[in-house]
Amino acid sequence: MPAYKRILIPVDGSDTSSKALLAALQLARDAGGRVLVLHSLEQATHVISYEYVGQVMNAARDVAAKVLDDAVEVAKAAGVEAESKLIDGKGRRLGQAVADAATEWQADLIVVGTHGRHGFSRMLLGSGAEQVIRLAPTPVLVIRGEESA
Repeated sequence: MPAYKRILIPVDGSDTSSKALLAALQLARDAGGRVLVLHSLEQATHVISYEYVGQVMNAARDVAAKVLDDAVEVAKAAGVEAESKLIDGKGRRLGQAVADAATEWQADLIVVGTHGRHGFSRMLLGSGAEQVIRLAPTPVLVIRGEESA
């Protein structure tokens, strides 16, 4: 198996993304690599009031910054060099945002968590992991979370 030195991890603060973060950190530590944790915001363009959208997006940015800061701290505690990136989606879907960031940062592996949804809930909620796999310019390691009921 190749030694992955530049590992990108999308994080959202969920238990599943935390599992993916820990798996990626183990790989990075073993290979002497580094990680980029990223969070992608999607604009709430369907909301009518621009003032309301601004308030919601500001709150979302604050939460995202905390998620990224926490992930970087976990990486540092694990002895892995880490940087973070907040992507302001502006209509881009998660998969495209991750693929673009992986190309820009020259990642050689993406580690993503999946919630394991299937059936009707997957159809309604989509699959961020599936988008990432489909669009990724590099290999993707999928870490399974708990199956959704």
